[in-house]
Amino acid sequence: MAGYDDDAVSGFHVPVHRSLTDPILLGGAPRAVAIANGTLAAAIALGLRLWLIGAVFWIVGHTLAVCGAKRDPLFIEVGRRHLRYPAWLRA
Repeated sequence: MAGYDDDAVSGFHVPVHRSLTDPILLGGAPRAVAIANGTLAAAIALGLRLWLIGAVFWIVGHTLAVCGAKRDPLFIEVGRRHLRYPAWLRA
């Protein structure tokens, strides 16, 4: 069948916008991790009045989260799934 395209079946082509499939990142880090990291850093900086330690905690935590998201944007979900399986279960 010359000229037949499997992806061009009439009535079955639906464009999907990229924003529906990409993970939500905040400053390059997963959204939940960035919010949790910022909240903990703010609690240390404002609540305990340890400004420098809070800033260092935020910078280091956010940098690690960005590095992890560059390697795999869903690394948090992968880690959660990994922890759910027992160590003795070999696949």
